[in-house]
Amino acid sequence: MWRGRCRMARPWSLNPSRPLPEDAVMMADLSAALLLFSLLMYLALDGTDLGTGMLFYCFDQPQQRQWMAHTLLPVWDANETWLVLLAGGMLALFPPLYSLLLHTLMLPLMLFLLALFLRALALAYRAQVHTTFQRWLDRLMIVSSLLAAFLPGWISGVILVSRPPVGIVPDLSLTPLLCGVGLVAIDIVMGCCWLCWRLGEPLVERARTLCTLWWTLALACFVAVLLLEPALWQQSWQRWPGKILLSVLPLLWLAQLVALWREAMVTLLMLTLLTIGVVVGALACGLYPWLLPGQLAIQQQAASPVTQGFVLTGMVILLPLTLLYHSWSFWVFKRHPH
Repeated sequence: MWRGRCRMARPWSLNPSRPLPEDAVMMADLSAALLLFSLLMYLALDGTDLGTGMLFYCFDQPQQRQWMAHTLLPVWDANETWLVLLAGGMLALFPPLYSLLLHTLMLPLMLFLLALFLRALALAYRAQVHTTFQRWLDRLMIVSSLLAAFLPGWISGVILVSRPPVGIVPDLSLTPLLCGVGLVAIDIVMGCCWLCWRLGEPLVERARTLCTLWWTLALACFVAVLLLEPALWQQSWQRWPGKILLSVLPLLWLAQLVALWREAMVTLLMLTLLTIGVVVGALACGLYPWLLPGQLAIQQQAASPVTQGFVLTGMVILLPLTLLYHSWSFWVFKRHPH
């Protein structure tokens, strides 16, 4: 009797052969959508900060670097809130995915977290130390920002090329490397736009030149990944949301080129953020209903409905508060920091 009750008490997510209730399927899809939204917000917001950090290499005058650091100090820590929501939500809502990623990608994930820590260290303490040590912190800022920008792109590429039964295999194949380089390039583009918006004349000419070079590299990496791994994009094209997103994507790249030519850097920043959202959305359409291509299904690997309901309630409260805080921060610090 006790054993029978235990079997009946198992959550539906542990029995893939059992048909799932419609409300359970909707809840699992909503859980995945909220995690995807958290990932998108982190890539968009912290990507701009990482791009600015990498641009310390191109602007080596102390006054310029001081202005650049001042644009980041009010906002960088809040941006990483989205990463915390993503990791915590994944642990609670999709434990098998969290376990698999941590097991197979532990080293790059730890390096990524270390890079974020070192970026924060360099940014927070550069104004408190002697000029000589400040130069070392600026070098640390460049390297840590580069590593923190490259690794998420590389990890995403490793996940996208994973295939059953091999699963996730960390390697140095071309597609993950291109994803990493492409994310670095797009972050630097956003960093250049950010500097033109926030600092204006002191850095604008050089920032526009750098933006053109890195935008070209970002587009080249995107086209190369599209040609090397067409399966997910083709699958996305078979669904009407993916078809709409993929139809809009070339127009967005063209609009970015026009904004770059017209030197409308704030418009370019907004278009770049929108392009990131469209690319992530199109990939999600091609990937659905899998968390990993052909390996972990969203509905079958989700936590129990009780756990999902509890976590989703908390996220529904936290997400608007986080968005409000971001909006308030940008409004308060909208003036040029110099």
